[in-house]
Amino acid sequence: MPTVEKHPAGAFTWIELASSDQHAAKHFYSDLFGYAIVDYPMGPSGIYTMFQIDGNDAGAAYTMSPQESAMVPPHWNLYIGVDNADEAAALAASLGAVVIMAPVDVGDAGRMAVIQDPTGARFNIWEPKNSIGLQITGVPGTLCWADLNTIDPEQAKAFYEGMFGWTITVSQEDSSGYLHIKNGEEFIGGIPPADQRDPDAPPQWLIYFHVTDVDATAEKAKEHGARTYMEPITMERVGRMAVLADPQGATFAIYTPA
Repeated sequence: MPTVEKHPAGAFTWIELASSDQHAAKHFYSDLFGYAIVDYPMGPSGIYTMFQIDGNDAGAAYTMSPQESAMVPPHWNLYIGVDNADEAAALAASLGAVVIMAPVDVGDAGRMAVIQDPTGARFNIWEPKNSIGLQITGVPGTLCWADLNTIDPEQAKAFYEGMFGWTITVSQEDSSGYLHIKNGEEFIGGIPPADQRDPDAPPQWLIYFHVTDVDATAEKAKEHGARTYMEPITMERVGRMAVLADPQGATFAIYTPA
Protein backbone atom coordinates (compact mmCIF):
# COMPACT_ATOMS: atom_id res chain seq x y z
CA MET A 1 0.00 0.00 0.00
CA PRO A 2 1.58 3.35 -1.08
CA THR A 3 1.46 5.20 2.23
CA VAL A 4 2.99 8.64 2.72
CA GLU A 5 5.30 9.56 5.60
CA LYS A 6 6.14 13.14 4.66
CA HIS A 7 5.16 15.75 2.07
CA PRO A 8 7.70 18.18 0.63
CA ALA A 9 6.93 21.87 0.84
CA GLY A 10 4.86 22.95 -2.16
CA ALA A 11 3.05 19.62 -2.43
CA PHE A 12 -0.71 19.16 -2.21
CA THR A 13 -0.97 17.82 1.32
CA TRP A 14 -4.68 17.66 2.19
CA ILE A 15 -8.17 17.84 0.71
CA GLU A 16 -11.23 18.78 2.71
CA LEU A 17 -14.88 18.92 1.72
CA ALA A 18 -16.84 21.94 2.91
CA SER A 19 -20.42 20.66 2.66
CA SER A 20 -23.92 21.95 3.29
CA ASP A 21 -25.00 18.41 4.25
CA GLN A 22 -22.14 16.52 5.86
CA HIS A 23 -24.25 13.45 6.64
CA ALA A 24 -25.33 13.04 3.01
CA ALA A 25 -21.80 13.74 1.78
CA LYS A 26 -20.39 10.97 3.96
CA HIS A 27 -22.74 8.46 2.34
CA PHE A 28 -22.07 9.76 -1.19
CA TYR A 29 -18.27 9.62 -1.04
CA SER A 30 -18.05 6.41 0.98
CA ASP A 31 -20.28 4.69 -1.60
CA LEU A 32 -18.36 6.21 -4.51
CA PHE A 33 -14.78 5.64 -3.32
CA GLY A 34 -15.14 2.99 -0.64
CA TYR A 35 -14.01 5.25 2.19
CA ALA A 36 -14.22 4.20 5.80
CA ILE A 37 -15.78 6.98 7.86
CA VAL A 38 -14.26 8.15 11.14
CA ASP A 39 -15.93 11.06 12.95
CA TYR A 40 -14.19 13.30 15.47
CA PRO A 41 -15.89 15.92 17.72
CA MET A 42 -15.06 19.47 16.63
CA GLY A 43 -16.13 22.16 19.05
CA PRO A 44 -19.40 22.10 21.01
CA SER A 45 -21.59 20.71 18.21
CA GLY A 46 -19.47 20.09 15.11
CA ILE A 47 -18.06 16.86 13.68
CA TYR A 48 -14.91 16.50 11.56
CA THR A 49 -15.19 13.48 9.28
CA MET A 50 -12.10 11.63 8.13
CA PHE A 51 -12.25 9.66 4.87
CA GLN A 52 -9.92 6.68 5.25
CA ILE A 53 -8.54 3.94 3.01
CA ASP A 54 -7.08 0.94 4.85
CA GLY A 55 -6.75 3.06 7.98
CA ASN A 56 -4.95 5.91 6.19
CA ASP A 57 -6.36 9.43 5.95
CA ALA A 58 -7.35 10.30 2.36
CA GLY A 59 -9.37 13.47 3.02
CA ALA A 60 -12.02 14.96 5.26
CA ALA A 61 -15.37 16.73 5.42
CA TYR A 62 -17.10 19.25 7.65
CA THR A 63 -20.35 21.22 7.72
CA MET A 64 -20.05 24.80 6.50
CA SER A 65 -20.93 27.52 8.96
CA PRO A 66 -23.71 29.99 8.07
CA GLN A 67 -21.03 32.64 7.53
CA GLU A 68 -19.07 30.44 5.11
CA SER A 69 -22.24 29.36 3.31
CA ALA A 70 -23.13 33.01 2.73
CA MET A 71 -19.78 33.59 0.99
CA VAL A 72 -19.13 30.44 -1.04
CA PRO A 73 -21.03 27.31 -2.19
CA PRO A 74 -20.03 23.77 -1.10
CA HIS A 75 -16.55 23.00 -2.36
CA TRP A 76 -13.35 21.01 -1.86
CA ASN A 77 -10.53 22.82 -0.07
CA LEU A 78 -7.01 22.17 -1.34
CA TYR A 79 -4.10 22.46 1.10
CA ILE A 80 -0.53 23.17 0.02
CA GLY A 81 2.35 22.34 2.34
CA VAL A 82 4.70 25.00 3.70
CA ASP A 83 7.53 25.01 6.22
CA ASN A 84 6.22 28.05 8.08
CA ALA A 85 2.61 29.19 7.77
CA ASP A 86 3.22 32.70 9.09
CA GLU A 87 6.08 33.37 6.69
CA ALA A 88 4.11 31.84 3.81
CA ALA A 89 1.05 34.00 4.51
CA ALA A 90 3.22 37.10 4.60
CA LEU A 91 4.86 36.10 1.32
CA ALA A 92 1.46 35.53 -0.29
CA ALA A 93 0.33 39.01 0.72
CA SER A 94 3.52 40.54 -0.65
CA LEU A 95 2.84 38.79 -3.98
CA GLY A 96 -0.64 40.30 -4.26
CA ALA A 97 -2.79 37.64 -2.60
CA VAL A 98 -5.44 38.22 0.06
CA VAL A 99 -5.00 36.44 3.39
CA ILE A 100 -8.63 35.54 4.09
CA MET A 101 -7.83 33.79 7.37
CA ALA A 102 -4.56 34.55 9.13
CA PRO A 103 -2.44 31.61 10.32
CA VAL A 104 -4.01 29.69 13.19
CA ASP A 105 -3.11 26.53 15.06
CA VAL A 106 -5.34 23.51 14.47
CA GLY A 107 -4.80 21.92 17.84
CA ASP A 108 -1.46 20.11 17.76
CA ALA A 109 -2.03 18.86 14.20
CA GLY A 110 -0.55 21.84 12.41
CA ARG A 111 -0.94 25.49 11.50
CA MET A 112 -2.99 26.75 8.57
CA ALA A 113 -4.17 29.86 6.74
CA VAL A 114 -6.64 30.57 3.95
CA ILE A 115 -5.35 32.48 0.92
CA GLN A 116 -7.00 33.96 -2.16
CA ASP A 117 -4.54 34.25 -5.04
CA PRO A 118 -4.38 37.44 -7.15
CA THR A 119 -6.73 35.90 -9.75
CA GLY A 120 -9.41 35.02 -7.17
CA ALA A 121 -8.86 31.30 -6.50
CA ARG A 122 -8.70 30.16 -2.89
CA PHE A 123 -6.39 27.60 -1.32
CA ASN A 124 -5.16 26.74 2.16
CA ILE A 125 -1.59 26.44 3.39
CA TRP A 126 -0.55 23.79 5.91
CA GLU A 127 2.44 23.73 8.23
CA PRO A 128 2.49 20.18 9.59
CA LYS A 129 3.10 19.38 13.23
CA ASN A 130 1.55 16.09 14.36
CA SER A 131 -0.38 15.60 11.12
CA ILE A 132 1.24 15.50 7.69
CA GLY A 133 -2.18 15.46 5.98
CA LEU A 134 -2.74 12.86 3.27
CA GLN A 135 -1.38 9.49 4.33
CA ILE A 136 -1.99 7.50 1.15
CA THR A 137 -1.60 7.99 -2.59
CA GLY A 138 -1.74 6.12 -5.88
CA VAL A 139 -4.86 4.04 -5.19
CA PRO A 140 -8.54 4.60 -6.11
CA GLY A 141 -10.13 7.34 -4.05
CA THR A 142 -6.94 9.32 -3.51
CA LEU A 143 -5.97 12.78 -4.75
CA CYS A 144 -3.93 12.47 -7.93
CA TRP A 145 -3.93 15.93 -9.56
CA ALA A 146 -5.33 19.46 -9.30
CA ASP A 147 -6.10 22.08 -11.95
CA LEU A 148 -6.23 25.80 -11.35
CA ASN A 149 -9.06 27.25 -13.40
CA THR A 150 -8.39 30.96 -13.66
CA ILE A 151 -9.10 33.91 -15.92
CA ASP A 152 -5.41 34.92 -15.95
CA PRO A 153 -2.99 31.96 -16.22
CA GLU A 154 0.05 34.20 -16.65
CA GLN A 155 -0.67 36.16 -13.48
CA ALA A 156 -1.32 32.90 -11.66
CA LYS A 157 1.94 31.44 -12.97
CA ALA A 158 3.93 34.38 -11.64
CA PHE A 159 2.24 34.21 -8.26
CA TYR A 160 2.58 30.46 -7.63
CA GLU A 161 6.16 30.28 -8.89
CA GLY A 162 7.04 33.05 -6.45
CA MET A 163 4.95 31.54 -3.68
CA PHE A 164 5.98 27.88 -3.78
CA GLY A 165 8.96 27.75 -6.13
CA TRP A 166 6.95 25.70 -8.63
CA THR A 167 8.02 25.38 -12.24
CA ILE A 168 5.01 26.13 -14.45
CA THR A 169 5.53 25.55 -18.17
CA VAL A 170 3.91 24.30 -21.36
CA SER A 171 4.81 20.86 -22.66
CA GLN A 172 6.50 20.49 -26.04
CA GLU A 173 4.15 17.58 -26.70
CA ASP A 174 1.00 19.61 -25.91
CA SER A 175 -0.04 22.43 -28.24
CA SER A 176 -3.18 23.35 -26.24
CA GLY A 177 -1.44 25.94 -24.08
CA TYR A 178 -2.06 23.93 -20.89
CA LEU A 179 0.50 24.84 -18.23
CA HIS A 180 2.02 21.97 -16.24
CA ILE A 181 2.85 22.51 -12.56
CA LYS A 182 5.99 20.85 -11.25
CA ASN A 183 6.96 20.84 -7.57
CA GLY A 184 10.59 19.79 -7.39
CA GLU A 185 10.78 16.77 -9.69
CA GLU A 186 7.10 15.85 -9.48
CA PHE A 187 4.28 17.01 -11.75
CA ILE A 188 1.32 17.73 -9.47
CA GLY A 189 -1.20 19.75 -11.48
CA GLY A 190 -1.83 22.29 -14.18
CA ILE A 191 -3.46 25.48 -15.39
CA PRO A 192 -5.79 25.12 -18.41
CA PRO A 193 -5.90 27.93 -20.99
CA ALA A 194 -8.36 30.67 -20.02
CA ASP A 195 -10.40 30.18 -23.21
CA GLN A 196 -11.13 26.57 -22.18
CA ARG A 197 -12.73 27.43 -18.85
CA ASP A 198 -16.41 27.97 -18.12
CA PRO A 199 -16.79 31.77 -18.22
CA ASP A 200 -19.51 31.58 -15.56
CA ALA A 201 -17.37 29.57 -13.12
CA PRO A 202 -15.38 31.46 -10.48
CA PRO A 203 -11.60 31.01 -10.33
CA GLN A 204 -10.98 27.82 -8.37
CA TRP A 205 -8.83 24.76 -7.81
CA LEU A 206 -10.36 21.53 -9.18
CA ILE A 207 -9.17 18.34 -7.47
CA TYR A 208 -8.90 14.99 -9.26
CA PHE A 209 -9.53 11.59 -7.68
CA HIS A 210 -7.84 8.49 -9.04
CA VAL A 211 -10.35 5.80 -10.13
CA THR A 212 -9.99 2.51 -11.98
CA ASP A 213 -12.93 3.13 -14.35
CA VAL A 214 -14.04 6.70 -15.11
CA ASP A 215 -17.20 5.70 -16.94
CA ALA A 216 -18.43 3.33 -14.26
CA THR A 217 -17.59 5.79 -11.48
CA ALA A 218 -19.33 8.67 -13.27
CA GLU A 219 -22.43 6.55 -13.79
CA LYS A 220 -22.45 5.47 -10.15
CA ALA A 221 -22.07 9.09 -9.05
CA LYS A 222 -25.07 10.10 -11.18
CA GLU A 223 -27.13 7.29 -9.70
CA HIS A 224 -26.34 8.75 -6.27
CA GLY A 225 -27.45 12.26 -7.24
CA ALA A 226 -24.32 13.83 -8.74
CA ARG A 227 -24.39 16.23 -11.66
CA THR A 228 -22.13 15.89 -14.68
CA TYR A 229 -20.26 18.99 -15.82
CA MET A 230 -18.08 17.15 -18.32
CA GLU A 231 -18.89 13.68 -19.61
CA PRO A 232 -16.03 11.14 -19.66
CA ILE A 233 -13.46 11.96 -22.32
CA THR A 234 -10.15 10.44 -23.32
CA MET A 235 -7.03 12.57 -23.72
CA GLU A 236 -4.54 10.77 -25.93
CA ARG A 237 -1.49 9.46 -24.06
CA VAL A 238 -2.82 11.08 -20.86
CA GLY A 239 -5.91 9.24 -19.64
CA ARG A 240 -9.66 9.40 -19.26
CA MET A 241 -11.47 11.92 -17.07
CA ALA A 242 -14.82 13.46 -16.16
CA VAL A 243 -15.93 16.45 -14.07
CA LEU A 244 -18.80 16.05 -11.62
CA ALA A 245 -20.52 17.82 -8.76
CA ASP A 246 -21.74 15.99 -5.68
CA PRO A 247 -25.43 16.29 -4.66
CA GLN A 248 -24.63 19.39 -2.57
CA GLY A 249 -22.79 21.07 -5.46
CA ALA A 250 -19.09 20.56 -4.65
CA THR A 251 -17.18 20.06 -7.90
CA PHE A 252 -14.50 17.41 -8.42
CA ALA A 253 -12.93 15.40 -11.23
CA ILE A 254 -12.19 11.71 -11.63
CA TYR A 255 -9.27 10.36 -13.61
CA THR A 256 -7.78 7.11 -14.87
CA PRO A 257 -4.27 7.40 -16.31
CA ALA A 258 -3.52 6.01 -19.75
